[in-house]
Amino acid sequence: MGADHAQRAFIGSFTSAGGRGITVAAVDRDTGALTVLASTDAVADPSFLTVGHAPGADGTVLYAVSEADEGAAAAFAVDDDGTPRLIGEVRPVDGSGPTHLALAEDHLLTANYGSGSVTMLPVSDDGTLGPAAAVLRHEGRGPDDGRQSGPHAHQVLADPSGRWVLSVDLGTDSVRVCAVDPAKGSLLPHSETALRPGTGPRHLAFHPSGRHAYVLNELEPTVTVCRWDAVAGLLEPLGEAPVLPYDHDEGAAVRTYPSEVVVSHDGRFLWTANRGHDSISVLTLDETAEKPVLAAAVGCGGRWPRDLTLDPSGQWLYAANEHSGNVSWFAVDAETGVPEHAGSVEVPAASCVVFA
Repeated sequence: MGADHAQRAFIGSFTSAGGRGITVAAVDRDTGALTVLASTDAVADPSFLTVGHAPGADGTVLYAVSEADEGAAAAFAVDDDGTPRLIGEVRPVDGSGPTHLALAEDHLLTANYGSGSVTMLPVSDDGTLGPAAAVLRHEGRGPDDGRQSGPHAHQVLADPSGRWVLSVDLGTDSVRVCAVDPAKGSLLPHSETALRPGTGPRHLAFHPSGRHAYVLNELEPTVTVCRWDAVAGLLEPLGEAPVLPYDHDEGAAVRTYPSEVVVSHDGRFLWTANRGHDSISVLTLDETAEKPVLAAAVGCGGRWPRDLTLDPSGQWLYAANEHSGNVSWFAVDAETGVPEHAGSVEVPAASCVVFA
């Protein structure tokens, strides 16, 4: 894609719930507004996406999971008119219900919620995917019999140093650290950090310094602050902070399930999306980065915000509201971190937003 296409958003959605699959939208840099350009339903339930730039590909390559019982991953080129075009084969991940994916060491990794595993697939020079090279299966369970009867890998991501891959497991209340061996196409388990039982960790975000990480918990509306040692590959929990007022569920018909955590580019603010409460929380961070303080919570511009994303400029937040079928955008106040609703666009069963 040319320079004029630098500001594009890619939106995943659940085709099984009426979504269009992958939607491409143009981004107005001045207003944050999204304008839908094209979409494709070439794969079922592309609930999470990530963007790459393969050496032999002409421009951006978009990768998607297919969050099905027989999970899969796929690669897409994006034509000049914004149309996503499937390239190569749709590859099984040898796991069920993949919910997240990330690129590391010329491989694509998927976190498979249903089977509690992480899969590694090689990426060719042209951006296409090869067959699954390795599957690392998690073990364990948590105290919540309904949600933690076994492992449920929910997120996989590379650390800022590029040395390690971390997987966040809701079912085992833990975060695993692995090394990638690109020559052998394998994942090498390195360490596992236990978090407080029953919290149900879902997603993790790093502080821009690379020395701290924040694990958002789904089964309790809290964030666990951790120190990250990139040399040793060790994650050390330091404490927890609430992402909502303690009385948030009093009289509520729907329980709150936090979904995503985002850290500002300058490291001063942390935001979370909260399903059920249907809000975006603002937490302030001091110079230590170890004591998030809840400062505000504002409406998410819809219902059931499954994902929250900061645009590359750091000026706009985007909430993918699954149940109301829209993506809302918010202008971030540079002084307070409080987002102000600025608009929304219809995207049925929206599940994530990423940027090229």
